[in-house]
Amino acid sequence: MEGEIISAEAATVFLSKAKDSTLVDYAVTNSQGIFELKVKKQTEPIHLVVSMIGFEDFKKEFLKVDETIDLGVVFLKAISTNLDELIIQAEIPPIRIKKDTIEFNASSFKVRPDANVEELLKQLPGVEIDAEKKITVNGKEVNQILVNGKPFFDEDGNIAIQNIPSELINKVQITNTKSKKEEFTGKVSTSDKASINLTIDEDKNKGLFGKFMGGYGSGKRYESSGLLNYFKGTQKISVLGSSNNINASGFSMDEVFDNMGGGRSRRGGVNFSRGNGITRSNLLGINFSDEYFDKLQANGSYMFSTSDNENKNRSTRINLLPTDEFTTVSESNSNSYNENHNANFSFEYKIDSTSTLYVAPVFSKVFNHSTFASSEFSEDADGVALNESNSSSDASSNSVNFNNNLLYSKRFKRKGNYMSLGITNSNSKQDGVSHVESLTRFFKDNQQDDIRKQLRDTYSTSDNYNFNIEYSQPITDSLSLVLGADYNHANSIDDRLVYDFNDLSGGYMDLNVSESNRYRTTLNQYTPKAGLILSKSNLTIDLESGVVIADNFSSALFNQENYSSSKNYVTPHGRAFANFRLNKGMSLFGNYSYNVQYPTGFQVLDIEDVSNPLNTIVGNPDLKPSETHATFLSFNNYNFASRSGYSININSSFFENQVVSTVVYDENKKRTTSYENISGSYNIGMGGNWSKSHKIEEHQLRYGFNARISYAKTKGFTDGIEFVSKSTTYSPRVYVSWDYGEVLSMTPSYSYSYYKSTYDNYMVDQANNFQHNFNIQLTSYWPKNWVFGNDFGYSYNSKIASGFKKSFYLWNTSLSYAFKDKAFVAKVKVYDLLNQNISSTRTLDPTMILDQENTVLKRYVMFSLAYKFDRFGNADSREKRGGQRRMRM
Repeated sequence: MEGEIISAEAATVFLSKAKDSTLVDYAVTNSQGIFELKVKKQTEPIHLVVSMIGFEDFKKEFLKVDETIDLGVVFLKAISTNLDELIIQAEIPPIRIKKDTIEFNASSFKVRPDANVEELLKQLPGVEIDAEKKITVNGKEVNQILVNGKPFFDEDGNIAIQNIPSELINKVQITNTKSKKEEFTGKVSTSDKASINLTIDEDKNKGLFGKFMGGYGSGKRYESSGLLNYFKGTQKISVLGSSNNINASGFSMDEVFDNMGGGRSRRGGVNFSRGNGITRSNLLGINFSDEYFDKLQANGSYMFSTSDNENKNRSTRINLLPTDEFTTVSESNSNSYNENHNANFSFEYKIDSTSTLYVAPVFSKVFNHSTFASSEFSEDADGVALNESNSSSDASSNSVNFNNNLLYSKRFKRKGNYMSLGITNSNSKQDGVSHVESLTRFFKDNQQDDIRKQLRDTYSTSDNYNFNIEYSQPITDSLSLVLGADYNHANSIDDRLVYDFNDLSGGYMDLNVSESNRYRTTLNQYTPKAGLILSKSNLTIDLESGVVIADNFSSALFNQENYSSSKNYVTPHGRAFANFRLNKGMSLFGNYSYNVQYPTGFQVLDIEDVSNPLNTIVGNPDLKPSETHATFLSFNNYNFASRSGYSININSSFFENQVVSTVVYDENKKRTTSYENISGSYNIGMGGNWSKSHKIEEHQLRYGFNARISYAKTKGFTDGIEFVSKSTTYSPRVYVSWDYGEVLSMTPSYSYSYYKSTYDNYMVDQANNFQHNFNIQLTSYWPKNWVFGNDFGYSYNSKIASGFKKSFYLWNTSLSYAFKDKAFVAKVKVYDLLNQNISSTRTLDPTMILDQENTVLKRYVMFSLAYKFDRFGNADSREKRGGQRRMRM
């Protein structure tokens, strides 16, 4: 079926079954107004609807479709606004394009009755969710998910998409992510990321729903979680809690696997485990949002969490040197307990139709207690012993942090004419105490052993304040001049008092002046700047340049002597951004930035820090600021009609006067580290993806390919000789997702990662490694009320030191039964069915090759019971809202 709509780009054309309005297929007209629908033979009556904002719907009924139909030219009638009131009843199109926003009608995409928002998103064309829950839309990464325009606990949206029922959702709106300044002033987004806003159906925006789950299993493994939500118009209150000892530090209510995770690799293909060690965690949180007197919107959340992690690590590290190499073998045991209070709020006050005041304070308080014990041994290439060390520590710390963002914006009558004023601050304070014991032995040159038994008392503060003002004056309807200025003040203090144990008194009484110190750094930056913004319907260019005037002062009290460094800098400031939308599904994005980073007080003060028995650090007063030129370019193309698309992106960073560590080893391989400037390092990366989906009646097939290639050149100094490391990485991945109606879902995937490093002026010329990772998830929803899930993964690591396992299988499975109208779900699940889970990794670095293994969670069996309920809206409100829309004018 094909046709042409005169001068109507991005009009929505869709076919739906006459008996129940079920979506058959849809298309979006191109720039010439042409559309084409390819469907199977339809023996039942169907409706063809053409919909576009500002026009009455065109509707035509066909008793059947068994041959090609040419509709010719279709004319849309403009909606008259001369009447006092006009009510239009029509079907809501499944997709609509509104400038830079893509809007999906949730009721047009069929999901299981008990599905969550994540399952709904998977049905939308152009949306991909990978094994790590990373969401992309037409190749753009989603970094913000909102509910009715507000965060649901946090902006990453994981809690929202996994726990909100899909039947609550009315619209899914996708647009480029905007900062608050861009949102309030009307500026075009300069981000290459995407944002998803979930709007809740008005019929369902009043009521109560929630879900609770508890489970207990072998090896005393347990998990529990609960989420309670209350919605009433603009008021939303949610409470959640969880407790487990299966390495789930956040909050998850996966319908099939709960908190088990799966046989998938962690993003990047480096670590195939669920993290290091075994973690017991607890979480309690509350989130609220509301609107007051039509002008004030408030949103906030509070989270209290604890985590207790135990881990054993063993590693083999080959240290690369210009003339030889040496190997360090180490083992360690650690335990870390964290207690975290975090509260964040945002208040948006509409002073009038053109002025907005926004305040977003964030508070956090963290307590940490950790114990650590390690032993390590180093030997040269001939097996001759160099040094060995045994150490242990017991440390506690408290930190308090406060951040705030205050923004005032004013929009004037003319489009693009605005003024904004922003004030941000970041304040933190931390104090800690630790008991440290260590014995380090050196086997060459009769160097004296290093024995320590100390108490270390630390205190640090950091205060940062930023003031910025910006004014935009339109020159033409599409060109604006932007003037602004930034002022940044940063001040930090780091104190360390070290006391040696006194055998006579039996206490830590002797101040160790060679290891005690006090650092203070103050940085003031002034940045006047000017820019031009060109904004047309399909093209945006944003250019900004200026100058940074900086005063950098560092001082220290060390070994009873005062040290100071005061430097003034004048450096350029510049950035550029461009976004070219070729058509509704095709766009080109690029940006460039020039950044300067100033040396820290630790790096520029001429102090010899001997607190580490194996590494003495010496500052360099002659350091210059490091400069970075960064670029990013992406091209996205998605065809809504064919449900296929691809994206390509290229990024690069070039470094000048980069501050690098210079390391000199003595005969015992004890290090002396300083800092130097070096130029010529860079990294370049290129990535892309392609995906396509087919929907045949109630079945859906999706498949795709993505890949990443990166190349980096790193320079540095070892033993006074300049080295060059060149590293290359290839990471292709293929995946398939097949849904056989509501009965079966299967998603196999395979990824390959190859790493290679070549070295100049090193004893070793090159090192390489590759990894395979295969995963398949198979979920059956038959027979009725039964769900059988399997998540199987295989991982292989090509090169790793002897004693470390190269490959393993991870198979998780679950079987659940729903009863009492699916309000209750009983489940049995097995984690690591084959009992093969490991965490063996290899890391290639410009100065070393590191193989290591950490503690991982092993096989357990768990039984759980879940209960969910909802009390909102009308039982058939979803069906009603899917059929019609009302427009009042």
